[in-house]
Amino acid sequence: EPVVSLAEVLAENEELEKEARAVLGGSDHERCSYSQGAVKRQALYACSTCTPPGAEPAGICLACSYECHGTHRLFELYTKRNFRCDCGNSKFKNLQCKLLPEKGKVNSGNKYNDNFYGLYCTCKRPYPDPEDEIPDEMIQCIICEDWFHGRHLGAVPPESGDFHEMVCQACMKHCHFLWAYASHLAGTEIPPLTKANSLEDGGLVLKVEESEEQKKEIKKESGVEHCDTKEEKQSEQFNEPSTSSGSASFEVKLLNSLILMQVVTKSEEPVCKLKELQSKPFVKKDTATFWPSNWRSKLCTCEDCLKMYSELEVQFLTDECDTVLAYENKGTSDQETERRDPLMDTLNSMNRVQQVELICEYNDLKTELTDYLRRFADEGTVVKREDIQHFFEEFQSRKRRRTNRMQYYCS
Repeated sequence: EPVVSLAEVLAENEELEKEARAVLGGSDHERCSYSQGAVKRQALYACSTCTPPGAEPAGICLACSYECHGTHRLFELYTKRNFRCDCGNSKFKNLQCKLLPEKGKVNSGNKYNDNFYGLYCTCKRPYPDPEDEIPDEMIQCIICEDWFHGRHLGAVPPESGDFHEMVCQACMKHCHFLWAYASHLAGTEIPPLTKANSLEDGGLVLKVEESEEQKKEIKKESGVEHCDTKEEKQSEQFNEPSTSSGSASFEVKLLNSLILMQVVTKSEEPVCKLKELQSKPFVKKDTATFWPSNWRSKLCTCEDCLKMYSELEVQFLTDECDTVLAYENKGTSDQETERRDPLMDTLNSMNRVQQVELICEYNDLKTELTDYLRRFADEGTVVKREDIQHFFEEFQSRKRRRTNRMQYYCS
């Protein structure tokens, strides 16, 4: 028989728990999420028992998957964005939600795809697929949120797995503007954002991150230096001894300041980062794309681009908290905080005498079990189930003998 150490069992169990916490995030397993409206991101399930192929697709939250569909055949959908629980609405002909019976007939804001029937990828196959013997991982598109076989993306995923998110072929066609970014994000960073200063005497492009020397040089070329020099000369003239009260000098400085403010206000107009990238050569392909971390922060957020995102219904692309990784990290950290040591919970519920007795019993168990297992280690033999059962039987027997000899006295 294969031998597995207790440490390996515990490590595997901890890893499975970590994965579950990440997928479930902050999902409540007792209360239906319907009252929260369209949840930004949550774990979802589809019930093939209630909504089989041919019926309208529907999604249910974690709590309803336990309470209302516990004995049904469910498809795990992982996570979906901006979704409201459908359990018990008009899509379910013979089922009423046990947690929130009073629900609207439909959730018009929900989006559905073949995943709700247990089908994935362009090949429209189930996962796992009993007829598919080719080992392949499934990758989720961040836009349509469908899952794809790596071999059906039109491009080979990076071998190192060094990518943060994927956009499938169909979504790259729908959001063709992403090709301009993809060309510049293929192993390189997008150039820093620039600003265009359109002065009356000519156009000028200024980089945001300019050195002080470059800024001075640009001022000279644009005529701003001339304004500064003129102001200094005027100030010097009015600072010479005179019979005036100095009010003229103040008025000139104020006038020059207002002129400079007007020039800066009119001249600084943000350039669309997308147009800037589109002006450079880039290639469009009929493939999926793989994106590095923090790539969303490099998308342009000018007024025109925001309007385009809205028309394409991809406003979420500029939200870095929309990522599945952010969802998983939040779920893991929140639940790690909430997790409590059961031993400490038990101790806190006891009085002082009971706490001392429990700690003594725990130390006795730890010492005796360590000594017992050390014999197996010294002899190089395998610990079997019968050995562990024998130890606890002996331990309980010794504990009863110790308890029977105890005498309590009242003082």
